[in-house]
Amino acid sequence: MIFAGNLLAVFGLPGEGKVCYMPGRCQVYFFTKYYTKEGFYWNVQNINSIGGSLFYLERLWIYGTVRFVRTVAAAASQAQLAIHDNRLCLLYAEGIQMNIRENLEQFEVDYLSPYAAHSRNSRGRQRKEEQCDIRPVYQRDRDRILHSKSFRRLKDKTQVFLSPEGDHYRTRLTHTLEVSQNARTIAKALRMNEDLVEAIALGHDLGHTPFGHAGERALNEICPYGFCHSEQSVRTVDLLEKGGAGLNLTMEVRDGIRNHQTKGMPCTLEGRIVRFSDKIAYIHHDMDDAIRAGILKDTDVPKEIGDVIGYTTGERLDHFIHDLVTTSYGKEDIRMSEPVAMAMQKLRRFMFERVYENKEAKSEEGKAEVLMQTLYSYYKKHLDLLPEDFKNLMRKGEPEEKVVCDYIGAMTDRFAIAKYEEIYIPKSWHG
Repeated sequence: MIFAGNLLAVFGLPGEGKVCYMPGRCQVYFFTKYYTKEGFYWNVQNINSIGGSLFYLERLWIYGTVRFVRTVAAAASQAQLAIHDNRLCLLYAEGIQMNIRENLEQFEVDYLSPYAAHSRNSRGRQRKEEQCDIRPVYQRDRDRILHSKSFRRLKDKTQVFLSPEGDHYRTRLTHTLEVSQNARTIAKALRMNEDLVEAIALGHDLGHTPFGHAGERALNEICPYGFCHSEQSVRTVDLLEKGGAGLNLTMEVRDGIRNHQTKGMPCTLEGRIVRFSDKIAYIHHDMDDAIRAGILKDTDVPKEIGDVIGYTTGERLDHFIHDLVTTSYGKEDIRMSEPVAMAMQKLRRFMFERVYENKEAKSEEGKAEVLMQTLYSYYKKHLDLLPEDFKNLMRKGEPEEKVVCDYIGAMTDRFAIAKYEEIYIPKSWHG
């Protein structure tokens, strides 16, 4: 170990300790790692001196091999050994080993914004488990969501248009991927935790019903406990996945999923990035799909909106993301500038008037709502026909109304229609 230009021999001791001998000075030092909320530092003790005089090295971050350290408290004699002309000294940390996950966690501390969520400071999981030696906790959450059944089912769930005839309309899955892409772009520019925003983004709609918000409205009306897709997404990762065991995600990811809607406010800036990214994504791609369907034209956008954020879908997407980044950069908040935020609100109202409440585009939603409520009533009377995983939830004390919603809400559009036909549509007799 080279310290302040002098060669030190390093000998291992039990635990975190390292003994270092400086030739020519007849001094032996004992290095001990101490963890703090921000990370860790090394306590360096001259064990040859009477009383063990101490000095401390502030923010000695071991990532790779080379780091700078600064003496912040020292007896004069020891300080002279550690520092040269009161400037930073170089420590070549040879023999101090960290696994891949710890290196990645240290990179977060060294590189990310001071306002970013650090993996090592996570509030943890509902059930404690052993750390992975390769992946930090938020990356691990991302992987669990990506491999879940509820994520795969998003490919056959409606975004806006029910069963559209065409290969290029968005589904709930492609919406989720666009939210993730927006969020990662913003997070990278702001030096936030990309793994955390990606995990929240990929998981934010796992509890969405078939037939989009029509399905959600139907279950909310008929179930005495109500139904909200953001809460159902948390219930999905906590309880419904893996046969009732859940994915055991971190508190930060669960919080971001629960609070991704306008009424929520996530506890991390990464969660707030996803909250904005969701709105940006659906305003962008729902307008793009409406133009593809012939419901809208680019020129329909009011001038007071277009003059601020652009007249094409591409211009608006680019403007939203650039404005969010430049307005939030270096701040402990995620926000848009006032003119762009107002233009976004006006564009959202425009979309409700022309698309989301368009009778032609939404002509089939009433049928979808009837289908959902009919299935709910049927399975409420025939609980014995529910799959075994859902019966187990009732045996554990979960209300039967919620469990029926769990089953129907998890269906894809195609599966819900198939179940309805199986139950209510007469089949041809083949003699």
